[in-house]
Amino acid sequence: MELDFVKLHGAGNDFVFIDDFSGTLELTKEQIAWLCDRHFGIGADGVILVRRPNDPVCAAYMHYINSDGTLAEMCGNGVRCFAKYLVDYAFVDPGDGALAAETLAGARPLTFSVDEDGKLVSATVDMGTPRLAPDEVPTTLAANAVSPYGEAFVLDASVDSPWGPFSFTCVSMGNPHAVCFLDDMRALPDELFADPLAKSLDALDLDRVGAFFENHPVFPEKANIEFAVVQSGGIAMRVYERGCGETLACGTGACATGVAACLSGRSGCSNEVHLPGGVLTISWGDDGHVSMRGPAAESFSGHVRLPL
Repeated sequence: MELDFVKLHGAGNDFVFIDDFSGTLELTKEQIAWLCDRHFGIGADGVILVRRPNDPVCAAYMHYINSDGTLAEMCGNGVRCFAKYLVDYAFVDPGDGALAAETLAGARPLTFSVDEDGKLVSATVDMGTPRLAPDEVPTTLAANAVSPYGEAFVLDASVDSPWGPFSFTCVSMGNPHAVCFLDDMRALPDELFADPLAKSLDALDLDRVGAFFENHPVFPEKANIEFAVVQSGGIAMRVYERGCGETLACGTGACATGVAACLSGRSGCSNEVHLPGGVLTISWGDDGHVSMRGPAAESFSGHVRLPL
């Protein structure tokens, strides 16, 4: 099989885009894994098939598949890149300044800005309202707090691990997130850091602790696991994505972390979230909707022959 593709990224969270407006392309898990492999394939955190929408309000449908071949409901960085693909490749008029993207989590309206060549450079996405009820995240952890909107939710609930208990606030942004604020880095076990005398979010062994909690039984559909530190200049965050591992950025994770920081009183409801790949601006508005602003860029395009 031979395919034309475009690789795009949002703050380092990268994706292989393929035009499937014909709706005829079905890729196996092995083919997805090969495309995403950074040594033998193109290299990406996931594959996005661009398909015709079912919702006439939407410009196109974003069919997002994680690098392990599992289908994802939503991807915040992916939907900004999706908008860039649609604008830059003439599916949408650059002068429109707005579009709606269809996802498995529903329609996502967004506005965008373009450069002098009509290429999209950044987008602000209406990510909808966060879902907090435990069965909607989903998690088996019991609700122990009530949001300003009257919804019972899981706040700083303790979950055991081989390294002691960690506390999680659970949020769904159309996909499940569990946010752990590392308020006291010194309290974490030495074995989670290469240098116990230099404990920091950057040095945390996320591959070990993130993978453990992603697959924890309290998250029946697994979960994206965020570790965050609230600072004077915003929120620093790293994420272990469900079905993918650590990525340089996660848009829905940044949204969930902003909501969790607001709910827990650690910050206000508008924050700059600093990820290894860049900065996303997250605001939880009075209307209950979360907005996310950030960049989208093309890495390269090409033609590939799948070996499988």
